[in-house]
Amino acid sequence: MNGKMTEGKPLPILLKFVIPILLGFIFQQFYNMVDTVIVGRFVGPEALAAVGSTGTIMFMIMGLANGMTTGYTVLISHQFGAGSKEGTRQAFVNAIILGVISTLIVTVVAIIVMPSLLHIMNTPDDIYDYAYAYIITICAGSFALIGYNLFAASLRAIGNSKTPLYFLIFSAALNIILDLLFIIVFKLGTFGAALATDISQGASAILCIFYIYKNVEILRPNKGKWTLNKNFAGKQLRIGIPMALQFGITASGTMVMQASINIYQSVAIGGFTAAGKVVNLMTAGMPSIGQTVAAYVGQNYGYGDLDRVHQGTKDAMKIMTIYSVVTGVLSVVLMPTIVSMFFDKGVDISQYLPYSRTYILEAAIFYIPLSMIFIYRNAMQGCGFGLTALMLGVMELISRLLTAFVSTRMHSYAIAVAGDGFSWLTTGILSFILYMVVMKQLRERKRRD
Repeated sequence: MNGKMTEGKPLPILLKFVIPILLGFIFQQFYNMVDTVIVGRFVGPEALAAVGSTGTIMFMIMGLANGMTTGYTVLISHQFGAGSKEGTRQAFVNAIILGVISTLIVTVVAIIVMPSLLHIMNTPDDIYDYAYAYIITICAGSFALIGYNLFAASLRAIGNSKTPLYFLIFSAALNIILDLLFIIVFKLGTFGAALATDISQGASAILCIFYIYKNVEILRPNKGKWTLNKNFAGKQLRIGIPMALQFGITASGTMVMQASINIYQSVAIGGFTAAGKVVNLMTAGMPSIGQTVAAYVGQNYGYGDLDRVHQGTKDAMKIMTIYSVVTGVLSVVLMPTIVSMFFDKGVDISQYLPYSRTYILEAAIFYIPLSMIFIYRNAMQGCGFGLTALMLGVMELISRLLTAFVSTRMHSYAIAVAGDGFSWLTTGILSFILYMVVMKQLRERKRRD
């Protein structure tokens, strides 16, 4: 089930590869949404707001570690595209070793600073206990979450996007079952929701390990070969660390945005949280195409075909322009129906809908710039340019800081939730400019060689 992406027309290859990833992201967003629906209906609106208030912290923690692990797997696609079996295997071993080290560091630091971080985020007192129970459990289980992402990214790097989907579907079903068990039967509240996520992701990670060991010879490490290749490690760190910092900086911006929203009552936070789930579901195709572009570009860059890299990137942008328009319309039309799912029948959702509607309208019109970020950033990372991701992260942070500052001074919820759309617009434009600069540099380097 491994596939070369260095031959054939790029558009059909991209579509064939992205569909399993997209389905996987949809399932992931679906069970995250079900997770939140169960919390909102069976624990209460305050618990729903608590889960939403920690979303940006979770994004930062997972982003730091996942940025590194995703960066580590770029070298796998380079070696696979170049036709080096031993290099592919060694890059995978390095990715595992570096992934374990970086995840351990991130997990320990996150657990230590979490209480202070929640207070800095202006987490309201009435939802603090719910929020802390949820996020600290997620942190404790980060090895399971990141382990799956590392193994899934490694499989995608060698052209296999279907197997991670199968395991993610299993994980989604297990997560829903455990949610119902832990929250409704055992009454574990937000702790139960987080525990269900940890266990289900851990199960999918274990399934990936068994699959690779039994079926993917090119990734299976040889006995006695569990050593870190310093040359490879240097390359992987040069890609992985900037990617991790980019995620961290981007998450810092979203945390600033969330903090500016948390100054309002829990009703506003609940409405924003529910609408955020709608946006995450509708934009699932964007990280999907991003991962597809990373694998495609990585293989073709390793193969040495820059024209093919550029054509594939253009085709990906065509796909996502159509996708962004369609999902933008659906976000607005379906928002009231989806948001109502998060609340029990006894809750008056009319007080939440205005907050949800404001965010949806301001986010949906900027889906195309958001897709540009995923496509061009991953294309540059696939070519080994990790620092460009860092620059994009800084742009997102600056954009969100500006909107948060203005919203706080004007005490405007509408401006506070505009942080996403404004950052997507500015960063999307910058990502295109940087991509064109990178491609020019690569072509000049190739001519000199």
